[in-house]
Amino acid sequence: MNGAQIATRLQEVYLSGKWIANTNYLEQINNLNWQQATQKINSLNSIASLVYHIKYYLEGLQIAFTQHQLTISDKFSFDMPSITNEADWQHLKATFIQQAEVFIELVGKMDEDALAVPFIQEKYGSTWRNIEGVLEHSYYHLGQIVLLKKLLLKE
Repeated sequence: MNGAQIATRLQEVYLSGKWIANTNYLEQINNLNWQQATQKINSLNSIASLVYHIKYYLEGLQIAFTQHQLTISDKFSFDMPSITNEADWQHLKATFIQQAEVFIELVGKMDEDALAVPFIQEKYGSTWRNIEGVLEHSYYHLGQIVLLKKLLLKE
């Protein structure tokens, strides 16, 4: 598999696909207001916190790929700034979309050799393994977002 093929899969989950989950992040978050996006159901994460969580990893991987530094940590991946109005929510959505687009473009330019090299350190596996991990992680949280949205909107 090459970067262009992987980029197509990333495009599907984040911005425009319907093949695997019959939806994508953009479709799920596009018509939510800030109150819906931040509403918690019991102890579950909010939709906004899940969007932030995935954006956090996309941004961290982009930095790792371009600057060869691992600047992210799981323990900070849900440290979302407060969303207290529609502008805050719109900003999170816009930065998520922008980060997804940048990540997709970056991965799309990778050749098979770039995908095969170790990610930062040997212990983290290959670059491909880490991209595949974020892809699977993204589908996992997309499923949660779909369920949360159904509960919130009583669909």
